Amino acid sequence: MMINSDDLVLKVALPNKGSLSESASQILKEAGYRQRSDARDLVFIDPENKVEFYYLRPRDIAIYVGSGELEIGITGRDLLKDSGSSAVEVMALDFGRSSFRFAAEQPKASLSGLNIATAYPNLVKDFLDEKGVRANVIALDGAVESAIRLGLADVIADVVSTGGTLKSAGLVTFGEPIMNSEAILIQQKDVEHSKAIEVLVRRIEGVVIARQYVLVDYDIEKIHLDLACKLTPGLESPTISPLQKEEWVAVRAMVKRREVNNVMDQLWSIGARGILVTDIHSCRL
Repeated sequence: MMINSDDLVLKVALPNKGSLSESASQILKEAGYRQRSDARDLVFIDPENKVEFYYLRPRDIAIYVGSGELEIGITGRDLLKDSGSSAVEVMALDFGRSSFRFAAEQPKASLSGLNIATAYPNLVKDFLDEKGVRANVIALDGAVESAIRLGLADVIADVVSTGGTLKSAGLVTFGEPIMNSEAILIQQKDVEHSKAIEVLVRRIEGVVIARQYVLVDYDIEKIHLDLACKLTPGLESPTISPLQKEEWVAVRAMVKRREVNNVMDQLWSIGARGILVTDIHSCRL
């Protein structure tokens, strides 16, 4: 199916590589948008949804969106903050979580007067200014773990996911996190949502929520129903349906995925039976 550029209603910026790119593409697939099959493609058109996807360096996405060249995009909160772009966060996407921390061979009691190497200079400078700390921030492009060993810096500031990379370099984190980050949806500041953006945001929101919840179905005697409903209140209230046995009812409710096993244990202990858990692929709430 061919589509004219004049017919496109939305231009979206996505990370070009790495785990952030894979997760961003996956959430869009689950939201009903087609994605590239070849990672070398830098532009991909979804003709059914009239969307053009641009695959860019994650660090550049906030710049393109903030300038208005692209209407909406997915990047990291840390990258948005460091970019200095006027783009704003629309919603968190519940993946790609990390913290931004200081690290050194030994914890430092103070950062004052130290050389701090980082690939996120604006983010670090803003943090230091907020704390009233005067230090020398050294901007590097890429990995900074070797800066201390090579004598360039006393401290580094970097993204920490598992801490394995820092540990292998003989470094330990210290102090409070500079910020906590995750993947976010961003758009240009002070621009009203177009209909196409509203649809995309609503679809992605449906996937994000669906990933956090499961559907729980179970049968329970009416005499235990009030207690069961306290365990599974749902978002508004659980669905109650009659069964052939007059003293029993069937209950359906959404339950936080991370809590579901504990909830099942408690339901069983009060007499619930036929407890079933079903994945939710998308929703509108």
